[in-house]
Amino acid sequence: MTHMPDSDMQVFARQAMNTRFEIFLHTPDRDYAAQAAAAAFDELLALENLLSRFIPNSEISAINALQPGESLVLHQDTFACLQRCFALMQETSGAFDITLAAQVDAARAGQALQKQAACWQKTGTVPLQLDSDSFTITRTGEAGYRLDLGGFGKGYAVDRMLEVLQEWDAGPALVHGGRSSLRAGAAPAGTPGWPVQLSAPDSGRVLLAGTLAHRAMGASGLQKHGHIIDPTTGAAIQQPGKAVWVSARDAATADALSTAFMVMPPESLHRFCAAHPDVAVMVYDRGETKLYGEKLL
Repeated sequence: MTHMPDSDMQVFARQAMNTRFEIFLHTPDRDYAAQAAAAAFDELLALENLLSRFIPNSEISAINALQPGESLVLHQDTFACLQRCFALMQETSGAFDITLAAQVDAARAGQALQKQAACWQKTGTVPLQLDSDSFTITRTGEAGYRLDLGGFGKGYAVDRMLEVLQEWDAGPALVHGGRSSLRAGAAPAGTPGWPVQLSAPDSGRVLLAGTLAHRAMGASGLQKHGHIIDPTTGAAIQQPGKAVWVSARDAATADALSTAFMVMPPESLHRFCAAHPDVAVMVYDRGETKLYGEKLL
């Protein structure tokens, strides 16, 4: 994303979820913008405390500790996240999968983990069941599968932060988390949208530039994120320099799909975009770019 040289552009930042979140507000009222941004950052920290598996008392950590047959009543945000994640797992035929915490940890530590397809790949289900009447989750299968919302939680937080800013009527806004997950609200006055620039991860060459308004983008790449697991094998993929950008209506969806599309073959991308016309994708691999779906920017 490129910055807009404008005296009315207010910028605020906060560290959370192991990355830097930034809020851009186009308004001359710095004091009010600061209050709105503080409220959005409060929402961010609350979500981190619910969704991070690295926080011992988070709800995701509590879910990971459940034994078969045990249940847990969830906060509405945690429940909503898991509902959407399970739906995305089905929509992507398991290419997006939040049950791979053990595999992610092994890859980050450089350890050899026995290759094993994810639970969804083997059974078409996850060993957890949600009950929308009671907002509970129950572990229905083996306890070995642990949740990691790393490919979704950041985008969900970006969405919620923008909602808070809109509730405050803080003006045109853009929110991003680590520049790999962003959502734009209304365009600043007199502009077609917020400027966005996509660059090759290996060379820095600008691949695409344009503007974004009332849309979100998510990005995944091995150089930026380190390790992405292929759910069909349980092993880290080995495609240095590959990157994927996804444009969607919300940041959580874009975040999840950018991870899924790192492992999906081209024909699957074509089918997905044909079935989901609100999604557009650009894949960069070995110096070449391919676009899927309608206009990305």
